[in-house]
Amino acid sequence: MKKIQNSYKKSGVNISLANRLVKHISKISKKNVKKRDNFLDEDLIGGFGSYFDISKIKIKDPVIVSCTDGVGTKIELANKFKKYDTIGIDLVAMCVNDLVVQGAKPLFFLDYIAVGKLEINKAKEILKGIFRGCKISKCKLIGGETAEMPGVYSKDKFDLAGFSVGIVSKKKILTKKNVKNKDIILAIPSNGIHSNGYSLVRKIIGKKKINKNMKNELLKPTKIYSEEILNLTKKNLISSAAHITGGGLVENLLRSIPENLNLNIDLSKIKIGKIFKLLKKENISDSEMLRTFNCGIGFCIIAPEKNIKKIKKKFSKNYIPYEIGYISKDKKKVNLFKNLIW
Repeated sequence: MKKIQNSYKKSGVNISLANRLVKHISKISKKNVKKRDNFLDEDLIGGFGSYFDISKIKIKDPVIVSCTDGVGTKIELANKFKKYDTIGIDLVAMCVNDLVVQGAKPLFFLDYIAVGKLEINKAKEILKGIFRGCKISKCKLIGGETAEMPGVYSKDKFDLAGFSVGIVSKKKILTKKNVKNKDIILAIPSNGIHSNGYSLVRKIIGKKKINKNMKNELLKPTKIYSEEILNLTKKNLISSAAHITGGGLVENLLRSIPENLNLNIDLSKIKIGKIFKLLKKENISDSEMLRTFNCGIGFCIIAPEKNIKKIKKKFSKNYIPYEIGYISKDKKKVNLFKNLIW
């Protein structure tokens, strides 16, 4: 009798190991579910699809908002430093912060993890961060996919993607149409680099020896702004918002104002964080810094001047918004005043 030589496991895919991970995720999910949560009497994790009951959500004229994002090459530093417990927070933040730009309350989250070879402990650490991010943003991890892909990814490589869904009343949607002439642009501080510009960061650090403090700074998870922004939308205090990610401050703000209005930004007012000052020393131009990194601004809101005092009261000490510009009807689409102060 001919001996069977080939198997899926020998090709590099371990289904049994993946099933163990699914059971682990399901166990954690059930621990985090409360009676008031919007789930049906079905397994939370492990089915072909996930359930979320929106019939009990009391929102008039509800609109579903969805988004997807990843973490980019920040995952390469997680691999380099062998630290995986915060990268999942980044994943949730990149999606949830996009949801609240439109005034949507995050409901649930799904993840996609692709690996060359599934390592249970590494996957558990990544998922720990995802659960933490969901807890901060008050949404639920209700499903996902872990794909073992030998030949596509090398043994220790992985990639992450996230998918989030939120809900908002049609009358509460934050849209560029709300923005008016003479509205004020407020910057909300970031807590670091967040999740953009890491290809340049990696090029800069190269093979340099990095101390523990710098490792923690580079892997500091993206700030989640959902609670603060939703408090503002609830009180109708802001006109529109912008999550400052790829493309930097100007390009993201342009997405949040109508075609007939213009941006006026005083660059000298930007409160630049220490990490960006260190990066700037690596022969990077001001324009490149502004387009690649958030430079200390993780989120922006545009609002009538009369609401500024009320808006500031909704934030903790480290994240109080401050004025960096205003909206006008000038001929030039973008007016940048003065220079960044390093």
